[in-house]
Amino acid sequence: MSEPLAAVAVTKPHAEEHAPGQDPRRWAMLAVIAIAQLIIVLDSSIMNIALPAAADDLDIDPANLQWAITAYTLAFGGLLLLGGRVADYLGRKRAFIIGLLGFAAASALGGLATTQGMLFGARALQGVFAALLAPAALALITVTFTESHERAKAFGVFGAISGGGAAIGLIAGGALTEYLNWRWCLLVNLPIALITGAFAIRVLKESKAKGDTRFDIPGALLSIVGLVALVYGFTEAAKQEVGADGIPTTRGWTDPTVVALLLVAVVSLVLFVVVESRVRNPLLPLRILLNRNRGGSYLVFLLVGAGLFGMFLFMTLYLQRVLGYEPLKAGFAFLPFSIGLIITAGVVAQLLPRVGPKPLMIVGLTLATTGLLLLLRTTPTSSYFGSVFPALVVMSLGMAAVFIPASSTALVGVGGHDAGIASAVLNTSQQVGGSLGLALLNTFALTATADKLGELIGAGGDPKSASLQATAEVAGFHVAYIGSAVMLILALLIAIVMISAKKDDLPSEGAIAA
Repeated sequence: MSEPLAAVAVTKPHAEEHAPGQDPRRWAMLAVIAIAQLIIVLDSSIMNIALPAAADDLDIDPANLQWAITAYTLAFGGLLLLGGRVADYLGRKRAFIIGLLGFAAASALGGLATTQGMLFGARALQGVFAALLAPAALALITVTFTESHERAKAFGVFGAISGGGAAIGLIAGGALTEYLNWRWCLLVNLPIALITGAFAIRVLKESKAKGDTRFDIPGALLSIVGLVALVYGFTEAAKQEVGADGIPTTRGWTDPTVVALLLVAVVSLVLFVVVESRVRNPLLPLRILLNRNRGGSYLVFLLVGAGLFGMFLFMTLYLQRVLGYEPLKAGFAFLPFSIGLIITAGVVAQLLPRVGPKPLMIVGLTLATTGLLLLLRTTPTSSYFGSVFPALVVMSLGMAAVFIPASSTALVGVGGHDAGIASAVLNTSQQVGGSLGLALLNTFALTATADKLGELIGAGGDPKSASLQATAEVAGFHVAYIGSAVMLILALLIAIVMISAKKDDLPSEGAIAA
């Protein structure tokens, strides 16, 4: 997702730039770039609806199910900064085409998966190529549209696709799963990417960055090892074993494997910070993080990503496994969230230059937290309009008031040299937050489900009863929703304490989170 976690904030017009030699094919270039972005956004949401069917087909353990999402977001977020550097140095057109065709090949591999490991590996490979494709697409827009008003329009198209594509993905995922097979949620990328790639070869123009072109390989390796170990540690803590009495138990946080993985994660991430503070051309320049407004924005995006990615997974499982929705119906069930987000985004974009970012973020995070807590009203027999619909609407209203202001404050005080890396860090925060949050919340949910199941069986319940299983699952989902709400409350506190930018401090173009 990303889930509908995308925003473009254009808050004030630039002074007019004179660019007499604009490429006459620039709008055709934008069409090619926009289709590639749509593929990335679709893929972050399309698999959500397909997960229950894929789990049944490949016999995926509940503790491992989140890897179908996490493998993609973790590889995407973990490699996004490096992907941006590679695109700048290798050539944006070349990186774009390699990323697009590689993404298509990885999608085909996932669609043909015969084991859960093959599916997770393919999803990770998709994330690797998406991390090359996404920054190349953004850079191509920047170098292609040099006149300020046209660039604003191009970024507006890009942002609309980022925001609306997730909704299309949920519905498309439902339709493909229900009427064809879950595998087509991945295979559908192949023809679209191949056709888009053919046009890209013809219409895109090559460009490269100048100056220092050295890669920070140690930083990239340490960040990847640290993040993967952290997510894997969370996942291992949720692994279940069923005793002779039929009561499941989880490994927990004191398991030696879990402790070892978390230790590796901490050491790797600490070393990453040390390396970034010393190398001449760091993957993540620490100066980008040290400004309170930028650092606060990245933390808000990380925590919001962590909270919302989990909500989408657990709501998908609730709608299909508990309420018995068919995949297409489950996809449409999320539509109010996307529609509310898109509509409210227009209002927030108008309010931002007038009231500034902080008031909007405070209201938005309060609404989003309220929406998540409304999901605690769900039961195995709840109606959609009585329990799910109000929560999704309230969350969507809140999220629009978070994404757009945070996208703008992420660029406060950034010079032209660092604008690209500042946007990339925002995307990275969102994707990495989603990966870590999903793994952690899945651990909480499965542990709570196992505890509730043991409690119900101990009270004389039938372990094979569908209603008993549903009751235990919903109890686990509720714990995950509380965890998500806690993350949004932390984001709210960070916004209150760290965001100090006024309306006049905002840059003329916001960052783009995709």
